[in-house]
Amino acid sequence: MNKKKICIIGLGYVGLPLSYLCLEKGLRVYGLDVDKEKISAIKRGESPIEDRSFIKYFKKSKYKLEATTDSKVIKKADIVIICVPTPVDENNYPDLGPLKSAIKTVSKHIREGQLIIIESTVNPGVTNEVVKTVLEKSGLKAGKDFYLSHCPERIDPGNKKWTIKNIPRVFGSFSQKGADETKEFYQSILEAEITQVSNIETAEAIKVVENTFRDVNIALVNELAKSFNIMGINIVEVIKGASTKPYAFMPHYPGCGVGGHCIPVDPYYLIERGKKEGFEHNFLSLARSINNSMPSYTIEKVVEGLNEVKKSVKGINISVLGLAYKNNIDDIRGSPAVEIIDGLKKMGANIIIYDPYIPEKSNVGTLESALNKAKCIVITAAHSEFKQLSANKLKKEGILVVVDGRNCLNKKEIMDAGIIYKGIGQ
Repeated sequence: MNKKKICIIGLGYVGLPLSYLCLEKGLRVYGLDVDKEKISAIKRGESPIEDRSFIKYFKKSKYKLEATTDSKVIKKADIVIICVPTPVDENNYPDLGPLKSAIKTVSKHIREGQLIIIESTVNPGVTNEVVKTVLEKSGLKAGKDFYLSHCPERIDPGNKKWTIKNIPRVFGSFSQKGADETKEFYQSILEAEITQVSNIETAEAIKVVENTFRDVNIALVNELAKSFNIMGINIVEVIKGASTKPYAFMPHYPGCGVGGHCIPVDPYYLIERGKKEGFEHNFLSLARSINNSMPSYTIEKVVEGLNEVKKSVKGINISVLGLAYKNNIDDIRGSPAVEIIDGLKKMGANIIIYDPYIPEKSNVGTLESALNKAKCIVITAAHSEFKQLSANKLKKEGILVVVDGRNCLNKKEIMDAGIIYKGIGQ
């Protein structure tokens, strides 16, 4: 396998780390992207993706990626891996534009014997109906002249236990020859189990179901949080109690919103595919609606808290702590903090922003500065620095209201200090 040449199309959060993993394993890798600035950054020795752990690795790496915008490198490769984004548009409709563009480019340079692997997340049917159709316009046939597989990416930013190297993978292929080559490739670069499923549609469905599973369970606890808030029941304590059951329960926790590049997006791929087949995914649509409501719900908690101290949102200083969509990372994609900030600004609040992982988008440089200028704080990411905030510190800084969008502070201590505390379901 180390004699194989790999072309990875799309040098983002998936493709770039994958490129360097392949380099580590002794493969020759061409990195292809349409973004000229991204390619220039790589050649300058700068990471084009804002991932703190990867940036640290990138700066120390002895490997040099052959990064280019010239699609002719596709012809040189034995294996072509497509890692372009598959987002949704403003109407939450799957946007296959980047994928279609990449496939069209591949079709111009594809040659006999190549293995094409799609890692981009797609809804069931896309590889067969879109990818295969476009590639076969080259005159070559999938499963005969070239091989086509789908091995959906799995990556969890900030997770130190499960990384790109050791997360198990699943894949489907159009032919056994393609399946054998796909498995051989991933076994050569990963320290994880590689599972072949019966067909490509199954592989496509597995990825979107994984993230939809998380989305609907988060929606469940988010709705319970709203309900329990009215009943005076602490949702966090309930979940911890339920977690003592050793079977048939998996804890998920409520929060100010669901972010990231997968969970808020992938369910829409199933929803729209179902519509195409004449089926309505009512349950998935409801889960999306519930989770999409959480930033607005968090803003409501801000208004409630300020009302209790006879303050108005308009004109008051509010510190939003955290821009990232999850704790201890620097990824802002899909972050509910953005919607919360925009909503509070529209209501006339003076917004102070601080995220230690994203200083370039913060308007103060320290947590101390964020606190001493504010009367209300809204925690939107449970970064370690924020979880260490004490009630005494908040009291000393003159904080009147705490809206804990991640339920990461000690409610009792804060309330005992005379500060209004609003959690999500607490």
